[in-house]
Amino acid sequence: MKRLLIAALLLAAPVLAQSEPNVEKLVMLKYAEPRAVENVIRVFGLNTTINEQMKVIALSGRKDKVASAEEAIKQLDVPAAAQKNIEITVYFVAGSDQPVPPGNPVPQDLQTTVTQLKTSFPFKSYGLVDVLSVRARSGVTAETSGQYGKRITQFKVRSATLDADGSMIRLDNLRAGLRNPIQAKAGEMTYVDTGISAEVLDVKVGQQLVIGRSSVDGPEKALFLVLIAKVVN
Repeated sequence: MKRLLIAALLLAAPVLAQSEPNVEKLVMLKYAEPRAVENVIRVFGLNTTINEQMKVIALSGRKDKVASAEEAIKQLDVPAAAQKNIEITVYFVAGSDQPVPPGNPVPQDLQTTVTQLKTSFPFKSYGLVDVLSVRARSGVTAETSGQYGKRITQFKVRSATLDADGSMIRLDNLRAGLRNPIQAKAGEMTYVDTGISAEVLDVKVGQQLVIGRSSVDGPEKALFLVLIAKVVN
């Protein structure tokens, strides 16, 4: 008889739990987006309604599940980590078969990189023709341009993101090089773009990286692009 009573109580427990009245709760969000929060707390099996303009999420369900969802929302509704500004500098270095270097003398901090270039591309002289610098961050397009004679130097990146340990920077959709003027038949000036492009480029923070080479005025002259990326406040 005693065993039958215990079994009956165990069978009745789910029914009693299901018969508990639902509770309803409005939760105001300070930082998180209501839609994103709603997607996460679906695991609690609650009925939810959101108002994105007012940043409110309404919860309806068993009291214990509503309480668990509230606790989860507290952990989710926190300020986002501040994005880091990333400064990208591109040096336009030209190598030439002429004894007189094009542009200006190569700065001292680029001498090691240029020495390495000379081992693979033994031009008679190397010079700095332009420097472009721009600040970028994740999800924001950054671009800048300059001048090299009649040519336009240009650099553009769609996004720059610092990795979790802060040692590498990922550049998305990078474009860099020259716009060369060409006289059209109608007398109007048109431009042809030359240079390099990369859908994804990983750069070590503070490292000088040769990202490409393009021809300038035939095989006797070449343009090298040296990139440095670092984190700034």
